[in-house]
Amino acid sequence: MKAYFLLLFLIVSLYPTLAQQPVNSRDREVVFRGVSLIPMDKERVIENQTVVVKDGKITAIGNASKVKHSKNALIVDGKGKYLMPGLAEMHAHVPPVDDLEPMKEVLQLFTLHGITTIRGMLGHPRHLELRSKLQSGELIGPRFYTSGPSLNGNSVKTPEAGAEMVRQQKQAGYDFLKLHPGLNNETFGAIASTANQIGMPFAGHVSYDVGVWRAIEAGYASIDHMDGFVESLVPGLEAIPEQEAGLFAMYIADQADTTRIPKLMTALREKNIWVVPTQALAERWMSPAESPETLGNKPEMKYMNPKTVQNWVATKQKLMADPRYDAEAINRYVDLRRKLIKACNDNQVGLLLGCDAPQVFNVPGISTHQELEYLVAAGLSPYEALRTGTVNVGRYFDRDDIGVLKVGATADMLLLHGNPLNDISQTQRIAGIVIGHTYLPETYIKQELKKMEKTR
Repeated sequence: MKAYFLLLFLIVSLYPTLAQQPVNSRDREVVFRGVSLIPMDKERVIENQTVVVKDGKITAIGNASKVKHSKNALIVDGKGKYLMPGLAEMHAHVPPVDDLEPMKEVLQLFTLHGITTIRGMLGHPRHLELRSKLQSGELIGPRFYTSGPSLNGNSVKTPEAGAEMVRQQKQAGYDFLKLHPGLNNETFGAIASTANQIGMPFAGHVSYDVGVWRAIEAGYASIDHMDGFVESLVPGLEAIPEQEAGLFAMYIADQADTTRIPKLMTALREKNIWVVPTQALAERWMSPAESPETLGNKPEMKYMNPKTVQNWVATKQKLMADPRYDAEAINRYVDLRRKLIKACNDNQVGLLLGCDAPQVFNVPGISTHQELEYLVAAGLSPYEALRTGTVNVGRYFDRDDIGVLKVGATADMLLLHGNPLNDISQTQRIAGIVIGHTYLPETYIKQELKKMEKTR
């Protein structure tokens, strides 16, 4: 018996296998052996591949007999598993507060669910510090693109103030500008022209007074929530007050003329405007399909502060109690949004994955995977949905080393128990994550998620 345990010890020592703790690929190669590869360059699976990761990069891909690696490499058994690029959350919210700890908690939820890139859509000065810590490797977490504080009707009172705010945020080092509602034609014009002059991208909401046509012409880097889309389909919109239209025109969707959709798609495509649908907001917050109480009791809510969940429940209850809220009409509104998503995809308008988390019933990390399901429900194939959070993100940031699996690419990767090209929900069955320079094994992921559960 002693000889057996000695032999077992020697085997484990000489042939490193699956780790139970994070492994830094700066210190040790990580090798995925016998895995089914989903490179995302096109819709395909390459079976029985060996993938070598060193110092945060993919250094080799191929058959085991042709791929070399160091003797002390960590060997991850990929048999029966699928390896794909990590996902991006392109409409994330990192708390805009002075304390880094709440920020770290949100980042950890994204990280442990395989979200390897995030675009923060409500900036704060300390986000610049956070971005620096992530870039240096001091913190393990997603690649972080951050906006500055919001430009909106309250923060920008004059054209001059808007132009100055743009210049200040550019100088501070933010990646882009976040626009919120309440801008008028004069303040928006000053913001957009100044941003274009100094090369500062701007993205987010489309103010009601500005409208989607002027937004497209001005050159948004992305229009989020499909804000202004439904409004652009409504004849006589100029006579409808914003308050009457409701959030994202939810109360006037029945007036939309869908024959106008092709014109909208042509303009978006020709001006290269990217679109982040955040359909999860419509499907979970606005839709009557599930009650506030049911959503508040979803399993993923265990990661949120109970008071936050209570506020989300109250927010939906208030919406559904509005005299203008008609369940059948809202169902038609949600369906119209699905048609717009499908039209974007069919007309080569760039779609980006994003769900606005943490926001009403959208838990960071988990809701990004749910957004994929909503895209498929809108008519996209699983591969087309996956592109919005992988390949398209690389195109958006003009980086050919993210969103794909190839030699030389950044090793942001998801190891999955099932094939997401057949069933999009398989992205949630995570067997391992590579984020930046770090490999996170499944045991560690589950252990850390357990620690993050809140008392309810």
